[in-house]
Amino acid sequence: MRYLISFSIFLLATTYSIAQEFTAADSLFGSNTPERAWWDVQHYDLTIEPDPASKTLSGEVSITYRAIDEGRSMQIDLREGMTIDSAKQNGNPLSMQRNGRFYFISGTSDDTANDAQLTLYFSGKPHEAVNPPWDGGWVWSTDEKGRPWMSVACQGTGASVWFPCKDYNGDEPDHGATLRMIIPEDMEGVAGGRRMRAGSAGPGKKMSVWKIVNPVNVYNIIPYIGYYTEWSEPYNGLNGKLNCAYYVLDYNLEKAKQQFQQVPTMLNCFETWFGPYPFYEDGYKLVEAPYLGMEHQSAVAYGNGFQNGYSGRDLSGTGIGLKWDFIIVHESGHEWFGNNISAKDVADMWIHESFTNYSEALFTECQQGKDAANRYVYGIRELILNDRPIIGKYGVRNEGSGDMYYKGGNMIHLIRQFIGDDEKFRRMLTEMNKTFYHQTVTTAEVETFIQSYVDFDLSGFFDVYLRQASLPVLEIRQQKHKAYYRWTNVPDNFTMPLRLRSGEWISPSGKRQKLKVASLAEEISPDFYITVKQMEKAPVQKAFRIGI
Repeated sequence: MRYLISFSIFLLATTYSIAQEFTAADSLFGSNTPERAWWDVQHYDLTIEPDPASKTLSGEVSITYRAIDEGRSMQIDLREGMTIDSAKQNGNPLSMQRNGRFYFISGTSDDTANDAQLTLYFSGKPHEAVNPPWDGGWVWSTDEKGRPWMSVACQGTGASVWFPCKDYNGDEPDHGATLRMIIPEDMEGVAGGRRMRAGSAGPGKKMSVWKIVNPVNVYNIIPYIGYYTEWSEPYNGLNGKLNCAYYVLDYNLEKAKQQFQQVPTMLNCFETWFGPYPFYEDGYKLVEAPYLGMEHQSAVAYGNGFQNGYSGRDLSGTGIGLKWDFIIVHESGHEWFGNNISAKDVADMWIHESFTNYSEALFTECQQGKDAANRYVYGIRELILNDRPIIGKYGVRNEGSGDMYYKGGNMIHLIRQFIGDDEKFRRMLTEMNKTFYHQTVTTAEVETFIQSYVDFDLSGFFDVYLRQASLPVLEIRQQKHKAYYRWTNVPDNFTMPLRLRSGEWISPSGKRQKLKVASLAEEISPDFYITVKQMEKAPVQKAFRIGI
């Protein structure tokens, strides 16, 4: 999520000017700059010590990297409030220059044959999230007993809000990350990956160490520090035995054990539709967090109050969404779409959110049948704004419309209709997770992949649903038992067919066509999310909401 706006919530609509301006800093943050492009991250080894009393943080990070091009100045990102105190390579100090949230470090290695290691020592007061996860940053919280409880939520803000890194989605560390947390000895630290052996870190302190072995986006390298208790269970999945571990505050153990019984059911459903869980080596964890939730790889953040729905609410308005825990289902769906398959550029976040939104419908289908799943899809249309294109501006870390959730999920539902074969649609989703396994991708790559499963040209379809704010308009002039219809508000390459309730397909174009039917508007299948414009004496345009 980044919630739903990414929650892959909730979606407060933001007003944007038609001509939004971007700065040089936006380009430095959002693009693969020359100072980023010449080196490839292999591993992050991060050690931190937070102090909740002063809301400060100190630590060090060793970045293992390899030069893939001629070396030059290295860009490291770190938000104001935090400072890189020194930088070393092979024990030798390096010079740095700071420009806002960007450091440029000289003297790094450009050896293309061997890995190098840059160590950065940092400290400061990280930006505090006021309303996580929508407002990203460090979360200084307390539990119901008044004890410290800490974590981070930083998908949109970027991991550089709290530690120095290459904060670019297109470069995930090939060999994962290690996170070491120095904490009071009576607290527990949890993170993605597997727990490693660790000992004392001084009087009254201990070190909690977790290692992720798979590639991981830096916004998913997250600490959870609190008074946790845990239990675990094996899940016999497609790739063997998957360790499922659960971490909740000590006083929530019993209700968590009851609510988290949904996890094996969810894993079985998603492995059926998407293929094997992508991170068997790192396990699956559900961790109680001091905010609603987030899709942190192999350690999903959970803060839904141990209840079904989205904070007790059904986003579809049908009652169907109250049959399951939204955070367990949606955030775990991101393990396939968002964590396994990741967008190179934030502008393409629909790849994360649209498929994961549709995973909610697929989980509903697994539990309640296809009719309930369809009604869920129709219901969430009421949350669509059609305010901006789903794809944002490239190279400036700009997300598109929050419609990437509900409109994007309806777009995936449309693709399912075009394929017309549920087994073939399932095969598309599983093969997509194989083809792009542990990779970062672009919209163009995903479009090309989906096109191979559909018999007509999808270029105009993607242009409308991803790059245009408004819906395609089917203009209908009904004259007794004849309907004259055509597409408007679409580009010339838009060729989307429509299925009628009878099962018959029609192929509207920009030219007016005729069909013998008493009411074409009423005959269009509710699976098609479009706008219908009835041409009468005084043309009235209305959003098409059949079947809700």
